[in-house]
Amino acid sequence: MHLYFLWLEMFVWTTKGKKVFRNFPEDLFEPTKSMAANQGLYNGFLSAGLIWSVLIDDPIWAANISLFFLACVLIAGIYGGLSVSKKIFFVQGIPPIIGIILWLTIRLT
Repeated sequence: MHLYFLWLEMFVWTTKGKKVFRNFPEDLFEPTKSMAANQGLYNGFLSAGLIWSVLIDDPIWAANISLFFLACVLIAGIYGGLSVSKKIFFVQGIPPIIGIILWLTIRLT
């Protein structure tokens, strides 16, 4: 599902997006293109992390990959906060910051 949203929001927002989100005013698709692209980027990072994390057996390697994808989601949150709205940073950026802090706390104890 996250991969589908990545494709929809990053690559076909102004064409196929109109067919999927019929209740969204048609004249707002072009002005919200960068916002949709940010959401697609976020969904791409989530899907990559979810898929990869399922495939990792080694706990140390899995922990390192988890940190990497937390950082990726944080980057998407920062991008959204700078390019679209500060609110996106709080919605997308704060959860991975909390996750990174918890990850570091566990690793350092």
